[in-house]
Amino acid sequence: MTRELPLVTLTHPRSPAAEAYRTLRTNLTFAGLDKPIRSLIVTSAAPGEGKSTTLANLAVTMAQGDRRTILVDADLRRPSLHRIFGLPNEPGLTTMFVDEASRTDPPLLETGVEHLWLLPSGPLPPNPADLLGSRPMEEIIASLLERADFLLFDAPPVIAVTDAVVLSTRVDGVLLVVQAGRSRREHVQQAKQLLERVQARLVGAVLTNAPSDSVMGAYYTDEW
Repeated sequence: MTRELPLVTLTHPRSPAAEAYRTLRTNLTFAGLDKPIRSLIVTSAAPGEGKSTTLANLAVTMAQGDRRTILVDADLRRPSLHRIFGLPNEPGLTTMFVDEASRTDPPLLETGVEHLWLLPSGPLPPNPADLLGSRPMEEIIASLLERADFLLFDAPPVIAVTDAVVLSTRVDGVLLVVQAGRSRREHVQQAKQLLERVQARLVGAVLTNAPSDSVMGAYYTDEW
């Protein structure tokens, strides 16, 4: 299989965009000085705003910084990380709910990037939000954290379904992807309100598709 989407952090590691991802990695590190961030959701307000590509590049950058990183596809409705890395989608996260043995031996896949593993979504379930909010999900997260310095989750858009909001209560923080020229202000505000309602820790936002004269040419992070 081949990658469906380019990972700029691998194909153009000296580009402004790749450097911006390294800046994002640094900013997340500083954001966690008082309360360390080891598990993080990357999501967006609405579909089509680049969350999965952003997350995949961030994960590569984390791994390139010699941090053991596990990338989890918790978008149990429209998973895409397996296509980005050219890997199979089964077994995966949902397998760990039905096979207790896999909770102690997660079906992690090598990505070809040192220190980076992928846990794909696995077979799509009929009740994603129920699974992500369950006690077994807590056990799965704990098991994965024993194997990684960072645990990064891809989750569905916040205002489309409840999955990301439910999962946000299980992790250390949430990073919201906003696409210049596409994301609607009212959608971003609604997503922020939904996350705050469950007291999720919203660590910041990443702007994608920004004009070339913006910070580092492509992306930035900011504190709410």
